[in-house]
Amino acid sequence: MNSHLELLLSLPPQMSAEFKELWPELASRSFATHDPENAQLGSGGGTAHVLHQAWMQSGRSFEQWMNDGQKIVIHGGGESRRLPAYAGVGKLFLPFPVLRWSRGQRLGQTLLDLNEPFLTEAFAKASDSSRVLIASGDVLLRGIESVSSLPDADVVLLGMWAAPSVAQNYGVMFCNRDTPQQLETFLQKPSPNEIRDRSRDLPFLIDVGVWLLSERAVECLMRKCGWDSSRQSFADGGLPENYDLYGEWAQHLGENPLAYDEEVSSLSVAIAPVEDGQFFHFGTTSDVVESSYSLQNIVTNQSRLGAVASLAQPKQFILDSTFGAPLRRQENESLWVEGSHIPATWKIGKRHMLTGVPENDWNLQLGDGVCLDFVPVGEEQFAIRFYGYDDRFRGAIDDPSTQWLENPAREWFACRGIDRQAAGIDGDTDLQVASLFPVLDREKITGEFMRWLVSGCDVGQSDDAAEHRSAWLAAKRYSARQLSQRTNLAQWQELRLKLREKALPIMVGHGRRSIYSKLDLKDLAKGFAASTAELPEPCLEMNDVMLSVHDRMFRSEVLRLREDSQWKQEEQHAFKLLEDAIVAPFIRDSVHPQTQLANDQIVWARSPVRVDFAGGWTDTAPYCIESGGSVVNLALNLNGQPPIQAFARRSHSSTITIRSIDLGISEEISSYEQLQSYRKLGNGFSVAKAALCLCGFHPDFNGGRYATLKDQLAEFGGGVDISMLAAVPKGSGLGTSSILSATVLGAISEMCEYRWDAQSIATRVSALEQMLGSGGGWQDQFGGLLSGAKLIQTHPGLSQVESVRWLPTDFFCSKEYQSRALLYYTGITRVAHDVLGEIVRGMFLNDPQRLKVLDAIRANSETCFEAVQFLDLDAFASSIRQSWQSNCMLDSGTNTPEVVSIVERIEPYVSAYKLCGAGGGGFMYLLAKDAVSAERIQDELKTKPPNNRARFVEMSVSNTGMQVSRS
Repeated sequence: MNSHLELLLSLPPQMSAEFKELWPELASRSFATHDPENAQLGSGGGTAHVLHQAWMQSGRSFEQWMNDGQKIVIHGGGESRRLPAYAGVGKLFLPFPVLRWSRGQRLGQTLLDLNEPFLTEAFAKASDSSRVLIASGDVLLRGIESVSSLPDADVVLLGMWAAPSVAQNYGVMFCNRDTPQQLETFLQKPSPNEIRDRSRDLPFLIDVGVWLLSERAVECLMRKCGWDSSRQSFADGGLPENYDLYGEWAQHLGENPLAYDEEVSSLSVAIAPVEDGQFFHFGTTSDVVESSYSLQNIVTNQSRLGAVASLAQPKQFILDSTFGAPLRRQENESLWVEGSHIPATWKIGKRHMLTGVPENDWNLQLGDGVCLDFVPVGEEQFAIRFYGYDDRFRGAIDDPSTQWLENPAREWFACRGIDRQAAGIDGDTDLQVASLFPVLDREKITGEFMRWLVSGCDVGQSDDAAEHRSAWLAAKRYSARQLSQRTNLAQWQELRLKLREKALPIMVGHGRRSIYSKLDLKDLAKGFAASTAELPEPCLEMNDVMLSVHDRMFRSEVLRLREDSQWKQEEQHAFKLLEDAIVAPFIRDSVHPQTQLANDQIVWARSPVRVDFAGGWTDTAPYCIESGGSVVNLALNLNGQPPIQAFARRSHSSTITIRSIDLGISEEISSYEQLQSYRKLGNGFSVAKAALCLCGFHPDFNGGRYATLKDQLAEFGGGVDISMLAAVPKGSGLGTSSILSATVLGAISEMCEYRWDAQSIATRVSALEQMLGSGGGWQDQFGGLLSGAKLIQTHPGLSQVESVRWLPTDFFCSKEYQSRALLYYTGITRVAHDVLGEIVRGMFLNDPQRLKVLDAIRANSETCFEAVQFLDLDAFASSIRQSWQSNCMLDSGTNTPEVVSIVERIEPYVSAYKLCGAGGGGFMYLLAKDAVSAERIQDELKTKPPNNRARFVEMSVSNTGMQVSRS
């Protein structure tokens, strides 16, 4: 796929003009335009217009520009008659509430922010022939993860299964029963009866508004809109002709099109069913509330929602607002308050959309269904748009079916004694263009005037009715159409930013009672640091350690941005909280080491290393604690031997002696203080010292039974000798450190009669790594403790209890696999500790980009698992490639120039490759295209090794995992 992707947006005219000033980051990676004034282009002509306008900026031929990357066209313009509050900014920039089950979302996020990932992922799964993706700006789609790849066709239509009652409101794609990807006929908004009649023979899906077009399909669409490729222009005055994608072009598509067109009907078409997809519409005021509520409740397992509001809350959304009225009451159902000040003096009902309401002390009662939108006009004035929740802003004023404030529009004038002719409004004027909405200085807007505008017919009889009628008639008034063209968008945005800034300290201070800890804390810290607000007191939630961890890291980031030297201490506090939470159970449940080992007996523990195929990083806290981890790895012996070994025996001395066979060093320990020096990372005996502590040779973990180590060893029956061997280079990426920890713990467990199983040892390794300050996940120890290939998974929770699903080792022992799989030591080492700290910091801050990659890594582990289960070597290679790409996205430093130089030499011969481990370790796992390619790779790298340490290492599947025995 071409990695260059352009975002092309169709916006309301004023938003298009001010786009670069209002949304500079988005504007730097996208193009925005609008439909030409007084031109009806239709969805097809509108698409052609966006493409034409974007191409005009390129300075190349249209064909050259089309071939230079992929384009996503999102239609977010239009008049927004059924969602008037956001007509000025456009539906793409509809402020969107943070979803309580999510992580990494932002305050101030928009509908576009949430929809863009689906669209970019869809394009990533498209064939190389796809050039343009067309999407509607008033829908939000989920579930592209269920699609492995999109078909290769001129036109690819994404669809979802639906009932006829739902499908009647959308385009309906009737498909072949045996091959659902084959489109038979496309109908635009057919009746339920017609859908039922046709569905007797043909299944159907709804069109979700996402189409992918090949270059050929784009050329066809452009020609239908009047494009002359020889002149590189449209025929009619430079504008596309009116052409409808759904009601016209789509009718010609399929095996049995509704209407045949020689050019359009010759295009190849494929449907891509999004099996687990979800479709949310945001075209109307009601849609915004209903769809937001549905999204908010996607996760119904309340145990996964943490401390945020429960599912019991009504349909109420308060965004960037101060709200004094009582909340969470059923009588206030279907409430949307955004960018507003609503004081306690207001009495509200249900079905309200209240937007942009300025600070006020009005005594105001709103009847059900009344909506208010205060639109900044100029520098100091507001236009007051008042309307009904279900108003459509369509139809003549005098037509009794034309609804305004959910009543016949003409009644509003009659109730207030207003002569429409005197107001300059004819009876046949369309509601959208009628000058209804007064523009006033802020201080001239009173509660009495607001009541007169929105209350029932009795307001016409009030004492001050004549005064308000005169004020309305005298005021400058704009129509709904004019408001979308005259909104002071900079002021609109500034008002919301100020409200958000004001709310930040309150939200942070609420801690457990707010969504705060699940937000993109890096983005939140940026806004907080720029304000003058003081940080609230640290969150001390004894029952929710992770909330306190996130809070400390947020505080650290704020202080860092403010250049306060205390930021490092806050960061260390966050890591310490996590460490204490993981280690605490082993302090609480102390152990008492005893032995029945004979003086001349030796305990021998030996373990394989592991190579990770997919899912690495998801086993790392805090991600695994909050989302669950999922990893596929394989236990390996190197050169026919388990390379990680530990020996334990009793000695006649009153000390503990630790030896490293591979390093050729030793240390004698005679005090608890010496054992506690394990924190020094890089010390050759940190692992053994921490392991001995966890096994009860330190008062923190044995309940303080002994005053000195000497006293403890005397009761134990003598000293202890521990010898370790790691016949693997440092920074190998094969999980050496964790597996060595597990092996040492396994040896001591046997010596002390603990008989710990793999789960018990693995959880202690996680605690040990926290004690060392290196962090780390759980996959390494399980990779070495357990034999063969396996998918290891955990559920969210501080206590990580792993479940293991085994994979057939026949796959890895097959002749084809063994002829293609290689393990190469590059001689390039990169210890994971610093890398780990940086990425874990991103996890603590809910960095959305990192979380997105981690979610993809977790999903890929399932793909890898299935590939091995089905003995599908090609699919396995694809999952390995995905693992490497994801690791590089997570840590750009993984793919160093030295690694690139190796890869470039072998690229023609490999199906897949990846560096092993979290840090992008010294070993590289390779899967050659075939046996001959494997030989060529070996010849290439043996003849000209990148350094004098590089070498191929023989690997074989370990069918035992860790073994422990006594002499």
